Amino acid sequence: MSKLPHVGTTIFTVMSQLANQHNAVNLSQGFPNFPVDSKLREILAENANENVHQYMPMPGSPLLLDKIGELVQKTYQRGVNASEEILVTAGATQGIFTTIMALIEQGDEVIILDPSYDCYEPTILLAGGIPKRIPLDNNFLPNWQRVEDAISDKTRMLITNNPHNPSGRVWSESDMIELENILEKNEHVLLLSDEVYEFITFEHKHISAHSRPKLHNRTITISSFGKTFHITGWKMGYLIAPPTLMLEIKKVHQFNVFSVNSIAQATLTKYLDQVDVSVLGSFYQEKRDSFRELMKNSKFELLPCEGTYFQTASYANISNATDIEFCKELTRKHKVATIPISVFNADQKDNKIIRFCFAKDDQTLQNAAEKLCKI
Repeated sequence: MSKLPHVGTTIFTVMSQLANQHNAVNLSQGFPNFPVDSKLREILAENANENVHQYMPMPGSPLLLDKIGELVQKTYQRGVNASEEILVTAGATQGIFTTIMALIEQGDEVIILDPSYDCYEPTILLAGGIPKRIPLDNNFLPNWQRVEDAISDKTRMLITNNPHNPSGRVWSESDMIELENILEKNEHVLLLSDEVYEFITFEHKHISAHSRPKLHNRTITISSFGKTFHITGWKMGYLIAPPTLMLEIKKVHQFNVFSVNSIAQATLTKYLDQVDVSVLGSFYQEKRDSFRELMKNSKFELLPCEGTYFQTASYANISNATDIEFCKELTRKHKVATIPISVFNADQKDNKIIRFCFAKDDQTLQNAAEKLCKI
């Protein structure tokens, strides 16, 4: 008997395997292929000879917790209690899993905005909750009336993802006001704010739940060192929550992973003093702009990209195939692997849109664009 009978191999695994089989340029999975900061590597090498190889405290290294608190204060002008409101996690996905398992009970409804990251629904099901998946509008922005209408007395949590994967859209001030208004009317609803791409935004800057005092007492905010510092393989993240909620989250965390990689924590503690996260947006904006320029003569219609390192594109002018079949054909025939958007939707809605990852070195993007422009 399966607890997750409808869960199979993820599309990310499928497309990466297909890319390997056909020697295709892999723009499917969301991981960078360029070196990490040399400063980070140097600190890691130094720490290999230090006494940082045993268990860290369950919530995280006190020094790292303090540094995270300083980062939040500097970035969002929000003061948080490092010992009571911050938890270091083994990646953002573990933070999301632990939060849902701690706070969702049998029969609780959880609202998800589609297209959505694929870990949300399985975790809700494992916790005994009921996922309610509400589609975003065709421009990948929230229809707030639809969200409000979905809330019932059984609704325990709303999960938001901003900046948004897979679309790369970023919410406006009016979106945040709508969110605040809805939650103010529904005091029984918690907010799980997935902000793993918070430092990767371009013309429209990210508005965090951290910067909204009205939301603080009911919000769990998820962040990712892996996304921020191009170290996805380290599986390092953190979450911030009010003390009453954090108490419950830590109860699950201690039996889930207990504590997180010690040398990575020690390395990030020192690195946070030497890095400026405010320049990350411009770094990725150059890559976005370069990729869009390389693709300007293609038949793909590139959609708005305001954050993350993902570029969505319509292929409606090229093929009538489903987005899954089109992505497979693109990999086999044209040697570029991408991700179909329909797999992020509960109803598999297919608008003939695919997602490219541009967190790649210049040569990789050039090679991919050359192939794509020949279609």
